[in-house]
Amino acid sequence: MPETKIGQFRIIAKIEGISFITLLFIAMPLKYMMGIPEATKIVGMIHGGLFLWFLYAQFIASSIEKWGLKFNILAFVLSLVPFGTFYLNTRLLAMEANKQ
Repeated sequence: MPETKIGQFRIIAKIEGISFITLLFIAMPLKYMMGIPEATKIVGMIHGGLFLWFLYAQFIASSIEKWGLKFNILAFVLSLVPFGTFYLNTRLLAMEANKQ
C-alpha cells in the first residue's frame, strides 16, 4: 500500500472501479442474459463493501489533504460513472506527484 493517503485512496478507487465495471459488464449480463442471478448478488455485495471503503478512504484523504467541497463532489460523482474512477485515478496521481 502506498505511503500517502492520496496514494491509498487512488488504489482503493481503482479497485472499486474494477468492481463496478465487473458488476455492470459481467454480472449484470450473466443475470439478465443467462439467467444467473447469483452473479449480481455476489459481485454486488463485494462492490457495495468496496464502495463503502472508497467513501471512507475519500473522507480520510480529504480530511488530511484539505480537499474542498468541489473536488469531493467530483470524486463521489466519478465513482457513480462507469470508468469514472479511472479518470479520478489520473487526477489523484497528479496530485500525489505534486506533493513529492
